[in-house]
Parts: sequence; C-alpha cells; structure tokens
Amino acid sequence: MTKLQFQRHRRLRANAALRSMVKETYLHKEDLIYPIFVIEGENIKNEVPSMPGVFQFSLDKLEAEIDEVVTLGIPAVILFGLPAEKDAVGTGAFHDHGIVQEATRLIKSRYPELLVIADTCLCEFTDHGHCGLIEGDQILNDPSLDVLARTAVSQAKAGADIIAPSNMMDGFVAAIRAGLDEAGFENVPIMSYAVKYASSYYGPFRDAADGAPQFGDRKSYQMDPSNRIEAFREAESDIAEGADFLIVKPALSYLDIIRDVKNNYTLPIVAYNVSGEYAMIKAAAINGWIEEKKVVLETLLGMKRAGSDLIITYHAKDVAHWLEEK
Repeated sequence: MTKLQFQRHRRLRANAALRSMVKETYLHKEDLIYPIFVIEGENIKNEVPSMPGVFQFSLDKLEAEIDEVVTLGIPAVILFGLPAEKDAVGTGAFHDHGIVQEATRLIKSRYPELLVIADTCLCEFTDHGHCGLIEGDQILNDPSLDVLARTAVSQAKAGADIIAPSNMMDGFVAAIRAGLDEAGFENVPIMSYAVKYASSYYGPFRDAADGAPQFGDRKSYQMDPSNRIEAFREAESDIAEGADFLIVKPALSYLDIIRDVKNNYTLPIVAYNVSGEYAMIKAAAINGWIEEKKVVLETLLGMKRAGSDLIITYHAKDVAHWLEEK
C-alpha cells in the first residue's frame, strides 16, 4: 500500500472552513430578479394554483409585496401584466395607463432605488395570446415591431429601469433600441430574451399570466429545444442590434446553452428559472419528497456555475431569506 500513487483530493474537503476557502461559485442576493404578476382591479391577491407561493396582485395589494422585496435586499423585480380587457393588437401593453405602467409608477414612487424591469411582449394583452400581431393563423413579424417599440417607450416613460423584450420576433431588439433612442431613452438598457426556447416548462406561467395562445403554438418564433448552434445566431443578432443583457430561457434543461453563451459573449448572462422548474420543486417539497431549501439552492447554484450572472426566479424571496440565515 505504501507504493500507491494517487491524489488526496479529500484534503480540501476535510472541514467546513477548508471547503469554504476553496469554494468556486457563490449565490448572492444581488444575483436575484423577482418576477411579479400585476392585475387590474382592486383587493386582488390570487395564488396561482400551479405555482404555490406565487400571486397575482392588484395595485392596492402590491405595496406590501414590494415592501417585503426591498426589506429582503432583492435588487430587482420584473413585471408581467394582466389587463382587464384584451384586443387583437394588445393595446393594454402600450397604453400609458396600462397595468405594467401603473405598477412601475407605484413602485418607483415608493422605492426609487429598486430596479424595475418591464417584460415587453404582447401575449398577455392580445385576445389571441400570441406575442405578435396576427393575420389569419400567421404571426406577423415586421408589423409587430412597431407595437413592441411603442410598448417599450411607454414602459420607459412610466419609469422602467430596464426593458426586457420576450417576444422573439426577428429584429425586436433593433426596433426597440431605435424607439427608445428616438424618445430620449438612450440610457435605458435592453435585457433581451435572446435565447428563448419553445418549452413545455412554461405551462404554469401561462396560468399566472393568462397568456396561452388561443390557436396553434409559438414554435414559429421561439427556438426548437433540439438546437444548440442556433443560440449563437440569436445571441449575435441581439448583440449587434444593441442588447445590454442576454437571457437564456428556460434554465434548468439548458445549462449547456448558458455555458455556451457565457463562453462566447461578454454581456451579462441572465438565466430564467421558469415556472415549470419552480412548480416541480414546489410539488416535490409539498409531498415531502425533497428538502426544498437544499434543492433550490443547489439548482440556482448550478445556474450560476453554468455561467449565469443573474437569475430570474420565483424562489427569490425564499432564497433571500435563506442566504440571510447563513
């Protein structure tokens, strides 16, 4: 036995102090972006059935939620809106008094230092549920760009710190960047959903945002889960058009894509820990099959290790609590 030659890797795992000293990846509260669903109406706090712990808030119920977010030290929220009425062109998305715009004003008046990110899409506001304008059963690309740019400008006027377009129309970053610049918002950054797959993990979100398509699917504009190289083309286009952040969505089944994007581009990378990923963990935890805290922290740490700089996650409040305990 004395002649055996091997490495003693366990030396650096012998106790907590040593393990902490050589730890490579960290998760911080500053990495977290918390999604919030805001709904028109009064006295509404509806829990999403498929997403325990996630709610739709009317504006009069939103303040308490934002108070908690700020107290926990979460630096940013991303807003998704549910209008009282929908139409074919998604008027509520770009109306100056739309629900996202009003929620933004409310948050910024109360906590100007909290970063407000506005999701910029039409699916929650159109009666057909698609992310662009339609003609028959076709989703129109170029006519949708004008509406998306108009939406982004209205969100910036309301005080949004970052515009996050999620629609996956070709040229959407270019159109929004031009619209913002022309309106005097050249300093408002774009957090682009650059690499967004047509994923089955979005199901609970469509319950939360009431944004399921009324016909067909979104495979003509969102990416095929089979494709890896296509992610480079999408990211490169958005960078050339003026994106300031790149989102990869979903995260858990696309950690390889997060690493690819991180290795090839220098912009901050954002992982979207989507609704289905959240719901699976919540369901397993409720049934006592897993330890929620440990699994959530390990999952988000994996996203950081894969290369994400920031994480959009419905777990954000819980994670902030847990990190504070440490």
